Amino acid sequence: MAYDKIFPIRARLDNRINYVLDNSKILDPETGRVLESAINCTVETAYRDMTDTKRRWDKRGGVQGYHIIHSFAPGEVTPEQAHAIGVELADRLLQGRFEAVIATHLDHGHVHCHIVFNSVSCTDGKMYRDDFKAYFHDIRGISNDLSRENGLSVIEPKGKGKDYSEWEAERNGRPTVRGLVRRDIDEALAGAISMPTFYALLEKRGYTVKRGPNVKHTAVRPPGSDRFIRLDSLGDGYTEAALRERLEAGTVQAPEPEPVNTPPVYIPLGRRYRVKHREPRPKARGLRRLYLHYLYLLAPPRPVKRHPPPFPVRAEVRRLDQYKRQFALLHKYRIDNESQLSMLADALQAETDSLVLSRRQLYRRQRRGEDVAGEIEALNLALRPLRRELRCCRAIRDTAPQIREQIQLDRQAEQARKEDKNKNIERSINPQQKNRGYSR
Repeated sequence: MAYDKIFPIRARLDNRINYVLDNSKILDPETGRVLESAINCTVETAYRDMTDTKRRWDKRGGVQGYHIIHSFAPGEVTPEQAHAIGVELADRLLQGRFEAVIATHLDHGHVHCHIVFNSVSCTDGKMYRDDFKAYFHDIRGISNDLSRENGLSVIEPKGKGKDYSEWEAERNGRPTVRGLVRRDIDEALAGAISMPTFYALLEKRGYTVKRGPNVKHTAVRPPGSDRFIRLDSLGDGYTEAALRERLEAGTVQAPEPEPVNTPPVYIPLGRRYRVKHREPRPKARGLRRLYLHYLYLLAPPRPVKRHPPPFPVRAEVRRLDQYKRQFALLHKYRIDNESQLSMLADALQAETDSLVLSRRQLYRRQRRGEDVAGEIEALNLALRPLRRELRCCRAIRDTAPQIREQIQLDRQAEQARKEDKNKNIERSINPQQKNRGYSR
């Protein structure tokens, strides 16, 4: 059974090659052989050959190379067999178009091969494309074929995978889009008397329902979304047949109200004092006020007597932590408008460029043999928060217009509910009582 991982190398390709070819990790103590090989280059000149290829095709930026780790279960293969499989994997995957080094490490409890290859082809200058197909079809497919050919077990996927954001939200206890859809379906089913009524209640909530004799799988599209979700993908009890059975059995109950994380209230003992001349706090404005309002919609600090916000707003709870980090940055630097945000981003970028330039000079000194590792590490530590804040600035710039649209959507939904409520009140009033004050 082999397990594969691939990592893009964005900096210092030479460091990764040196790590892979470390003699203390690749020496087989039984045979005395160093388990290393190369394709389209030599082990001793691999880095120079790869950089020459980049220079020849004028493609020295971006991803420098890729690193594949091909692991085996403990005791499943011998080091010689593992290395042969690793070389064959690299040969089939790269098809002779890229320089690569292959080394088999024996320093852990399980044998594993390391494959480092150039991101630029030495035959046509094209870049290696690392995407979903490259992993699941090429790398994983070739790996499974090699395992079968060598009599090894193969990892078979079980069930259907989840989107990462959905998995992370479930792990952190936050609602997911599918969870919100299931909740709306339960509420609509609790108020329905038949399947057509159920679909009508869903449509009243803003859903688009795709069903009929020519539709193979019944699906719903939440309001504000551009993708349909099949009912049979929501889990047990949510296929069309299961929903009909629940409705006919009469066991459908409306879900419990969503819990609100209300902080405990501590009442101090002893005397109480009232501060009469307290300085008023400055009100948040601009972007900070926008984010405060949106955070209040997503996670109110206490139970509020209002209808839940529209579905697109509720679905944004998955990104609550991200919005909190963005608001913290706005509050830290007192950013209220896009102009101030742009100035902050320019300042962070200038400081980042200055540190990168200083680090580049230190790398040159290090290549000349000077011991400047401590200074380089200090610059790396200083660069991390700067780059984190710079990414946050760019995220705020892209997210703020979407937040404004979501808040406007919530206001429109609240206004529509108020108008419906007023119309229902007017209809419930007796016409004679309604005109009593005007009769003479």
